[in-house]
Amino acid sequence: MKIKRILILTAAGLLLTGTALFADDTADTLALYSDAFDMIWLVLAAALVFFMQAGFAMVEVGLTRAKNAGNIIMKNLMDFSAGAVAFFAVGWAFMYGSTAGGFIGTDQFFILGADSAVLRDWIFQVVFAATAATIVSGAMAERTKFTSYLIYSVVISAVIYPISGHWIWSGVGWLGNLGFHDFAGSTVVHSVGGWAALAGAIVLGPRMGKYVEVNGKKISKAIPGHNMPLAALGVFILWFGWYGFNCGSTLSGTDLSISHVAVTTTLAASTGAIGAMITSWIQFGRPDPSMSLNGALAGLVGITAGTAVVSPIGSLIIGLVAGILVVLSVEFFDKVLKIDDPVGAVSVHGVCGVWGTIAVGLFAVPGALDNAGLFYGGGAAQLGIQALGAVSVFAWVFILALLLFTIISKTVGLRVDSKDELEGLDTSEHGMESYSGFQIFSNM
Repeated sequence: MKIKRILILTAAGLLLTGTALFADDTADTLALYSDAFDMIWLVLAAALVFFMQAGFAMVEVGLTRAKNAGNIIMKNLMDFSAGAVAFFAVGWAFMYGSTAGGFIGTDQFFILGADSAVLRDWIFQVVFAATAATIVSGAMAERTKFTSYLIYSVVISAVIYPISGHWIWSGVGWLGNLGFHDFAGSTVVHSVGGWAALAGAIVLGPRMGKYVEVNGKKISKAIPGHNMPLAALGVFILWFGWYGFNCGSTLSGTDLSISHVAVTTTLAASTGAIGAMITSWIQFGRPDPSMSLNGALAGLVGITAGTAVVSPIGSLIIGLVAGILVVLSVEFFDKVLKIDDPVGAVSVHGVCGVWGTIAVGLFAVPGALDNAGLFYGGGAAQLGIQALGAVSVFAWVFILALLLFTIISKTVGLRVDSKDELEGLDTSEHGMESYSGFQIFSNM
């Protein structure tokens, strides 16, 4: 009897030990699978965001003149290429290094000693930095020196974008510590690019023939783009890439909120296009294709900050407002302020980036953040934090970019001469034609 009892206890002990070991093995295996999913998810999401470079290039080429198409392709190629090297060398360190007072990172230059997880995060973040840099290209199209544009691209990717990004996304930045929320970059990425674009357009001045005197009054003259189908293709590429932008910002392939983010992203883009179409129809008497395309982008920019914390109904409203806002904003900058922005980059990314940031403080659902949005009974606390962040980033980016473009203008020169501008930057800057054999040149 005693021997039987000993055998039973021994068997039970072995069983319990085996179960514990099995549980440990299962936990380790699940963790390994989770890490693998995250690795695959973030690298694929980064590839989607990288493909947005093609979208930006096609939108800008389509909405400008044929004689500058090759120059635009070169700018979109090289702002990523030069920017990636700059972000590798110093940008990542300024954004994600050990903090100095919540303002700037101080180590991890050249991401030395990085493990696979850091390398994964770098590839996801570098494509965001490239997006911020390439936004500026559209607002400065058709009259900027190529070498000067390269200088700017390096500075924004190495300094301007990473430092304000550190404030919000590093986990130790002063704005993030206040509770500022920007899920995927309405402010961190899009407003940074938009406000830098505004500074560049101001210092650069309008294209020749854009504003003319009629009866003693300066009026805006439309300079049509040469290929609307190409611009439309660019917008669809950007919309496609935005699923990497927003859904990828869950930072995990096992995060079940991916579906929610995809839905709110889709709905906001859709109502953005609808809102811009209706507004342009009322404003101009006809539904304008370029405004409608920009409306879809405006809705995407608008939802990017709050995509994970607003409801689908909230995303419909955010996108609709963004679509209306972008048409009014484009008209305001063009007709009132006389700032020449050939593709509407300032309005789409700067203005609608701020709207999306503010919208978090209005539409955040209860439980998503420490403070619910104003419309959900959370008061104005989150709204105030969002407004502070939007204003702070505007001040940082606009002042530095204005200073940067002014220095470039006074030293190496920012703008091509009038002869080169009339001839087209394809031939004057690159010695080639984008449509060799049948390109049509004009003096305007």
